[in-house]
Amino acid sequence: MSNQETESSMRKSVEAAQRNFNTIRTGRANTSLLDRITVEYYGTETQLNKLATISTPDSQTIAIQPFDLSSLGLIEKAISTSDLGFTPNNDGKVIRINVPPLTEERRKEFCKIASKYAEEGKVSLRNIRREAIEKIKKLEKAAEISEDQSRDEQDKVQKLTDQFIADIESHLNEKEADILKV
Repeated sequence: MSNQETESSMRKSVEAAQRNFNTIRTGRANTSLLDRITVEYYGTETQLNKLATISTPDSQTIAIQPFDLSSLGLIEKAISTSDLGFTPNNDGKVIRINVPPLTEERRKEFCKIASKYAEEGKVSLRNIRREAIEKIKKLEKAAEISEDQSRDEQDKVQKLTDQFIADIESHLNEKEADILKV
């Protein structure tokens, strides 16, 4: 695994953690809250954003306008059964979700979820680091690189890992600040 491959894999892990952070609710309505919702549409699990236009007309409301009106009930059911805790209001053409302000207890819960996502991202980074270092050690064992080169490469991988872990930490701190902001 070259340094570029390692860096690319680590970058993808940070992006995945960031996407997970985006699905956590803050005090405002945000269309990314619905990113994980899938709807059983004609026997296939389909992402909600592929079936409807999702918008935020104001800071407390999410509006979902399906492309196919026959999917309205399916979308409503998918939102109701999700773990987001939203109650969708269906007017026959558009589904509206009122995003209530968060309680202090709920904010702390969301911070714990964000911490869990950050830890998953860090574990992923550490696994990538471990694989890269194993490959470097194999090259050293096969006498393709010297011991000094091996140590230098391992140091580079460690620095890369530290950099991306710091990225995840900064994303986590931003998200926690966003969640706790009243």
